[in-house]
Amino acid sequence: MALLEAKGIVKKFGDLEVLKGIDFSVERGEFISIVGASGSGKSTLLTILGGIDKPTEGTVTLDGELISSYSERQLAVLRRTKLGFVFQFFNLAPYLTVSENIMLPIVLSAKSVRDYADKARELTDYLGITPLGNKMPSQLSGGEQQRAAIARGLIFDPELILLDEPTGNLDSKASREIMELLRDINARRGTTIIQVTHSEMNAAYAGRIITMKDGRITESTDGTDGESSQAEEGQA
Repeated sequence: MALLEAKGIVKKFGDLEVLKGIDFSVERGEFISIVGASGSGKSTLLTILGGIDKPTEGTVTLDGELISSYSERQLAVLRRTKLGFVFQFFNLAPYLTVSENIMLPIVLSAKSVRDYADKARELTDYLGITPLGNKMPSQLSGGEQQRAAIARGLIFDPELILLDEPTGNLDSKASREIMELLRDINARRGTTIIQVTHSEMNAAYAGRIITMKDGRITESTDGTDGESSQAEEGQA
């Protein structure tokens, strides 16, 4: 059974149809890049896959659960516990330290921070940011902030991480470091990753590249060896 499956996804904003019948599935352990021009619908699709938004039509199933029918309360719990999110602008709380930002999902879930202390230390060691725990986000470089955001996204050991332009705010060196780190997380930890990106270099880190155009999936490409195959329109 696929980890994530979307069927017949349509998204409308008024009379504007942004997604036009998307069928898309993700196996456990995959690393997928979604690419396409601005306005192609790729970020909208990501928000629907992650339960941030709901489709106008169609269904999304995560690990056998029909999340597209969840209430807002159920979706909020899902986003904190089963999914990890990393965004272009980091979204770290500026008034919290790095350690407090990483633990924020734990606090919001009313769980004991102490119970996750070892997990947090393992993540910060792995990501190379343990010495930064007491610093504020404003004291960090862009790459360091993104590593903190990744640690926050991994604190609950989610099976799936969703990333929207994860290096869009970084220079080329920091971008490569973050992409190498994501590939390592995928390979070593078995975490499934879906990223939306404009960068051809970033997209190539994935095992599968999905191209979108005008609200449809038009192509599926193997990111590891460059072999490509045309997908049926609307299919992945």
